[in-house]
Amino acid sequence: MTAITDVPGIRVGHAGKIGDGWLSGVTVVLPPVGTVGSVDVRGGGPGTHETDALDPTTLSQTVDAVVLTGGSAFGLASAHGAQRWCEDAGRGFAVPGGIVPIVPAAAIFDLGRGGDFYARPDAAMGYAATADAAARQDGHDVERGNVGAGTGAAIGRGTYKGGVGTASLTLNNISKDGPVVVGAIAVVNALGLPFDTSVANAARSANPPPLNTTLVVVATNAILDKAECKRTASAAHAGLARALNPSHTLADGDTVFALATGAVALDRSTQPARQMSLITLQSAAADVVRLAILDGIAAAEAVGTPAGVLGAYGG
Repeated sequence: MTAITDVPGIRVGHAGKIGDGWLSGVTVVLPPVGTVGSVDVRGGGPGTHETDALDPTTLSQTVDAVVLTGGSAFGLASAHGAQRWCEDAGRGFAVPGGIVPIVPAAAIFDLGRGGDFYARPDAAMGYAATADAAARQDGHDVERGNVGAGTGAAIGRGTYKGGVGTASLTLNNISKDGPVVVGAIAVVNALGLPFDTSVANAARSANPPPLNTTLVVVATNAILDKAECKRTASAAHAGLARALNPSHTLADGDTVFALATGAVALDRSTQPARQMSLITLQSAAADVVRLAILDGIAAAEAVGTPAGVLGAYGG
């Protein structure tokens, strides 16, 4: 199976807790040092941390880690743990006296799904997920379904399980340096339902939970600047809209991060070649996001039953 870790140097770690009121966790994407990144937030109810630093007009250019977390805005505390791990590892933006790691984060709403509204990720869990990512081998398999930030995920107004999914695509015609790999990981906790699965015809009479979100990280081994990463994140939202109906609603916090490790140069020999290379890559980003979302739902369905049967997923 394909995964975001097909992009060389990208590693993914999970930490989570189930039982004793818990049903939540953290997923961290740990890229190679020097990876460029940006973000596009489209949902009307986002929970994010340090996304302004990824604007192309800001000072910093690289991203040290990306944190995807449960716990709504409370769970954003897990980013502090990932930041501390990066500082311990010497990864960060140089400032007088030390470094400041650039660790953006985004959260899904899963509060109370395990029974305890106060059981949510913290800095220790963020540190553990980052350490888990760092311990992985290059190209490792990525756990899917109800793991990490997808531990308590649900879709369709809380009716069915959501979860973590991942996929990748390889492009062979836009670089003379070799294949360009585009991968994605998604945490699916949406108000909507997938177009391409059996749950798309489920009854929609229940009231929606207060917040819903699909979080995505897209990664590529191509050389992109910060503005091109921003455009890639924007284009990737099309994949979210193709996979889930509805998407980008007032009650969703849909967020896409884009990372470029800078190992392979795109064909920029002429302006038309540059445009076609970027269009091809960004179209692939949308395609791979759709695949990652459907993979996350399928992985969750494969190991469980509709969320309403479990009780803990009642919202």
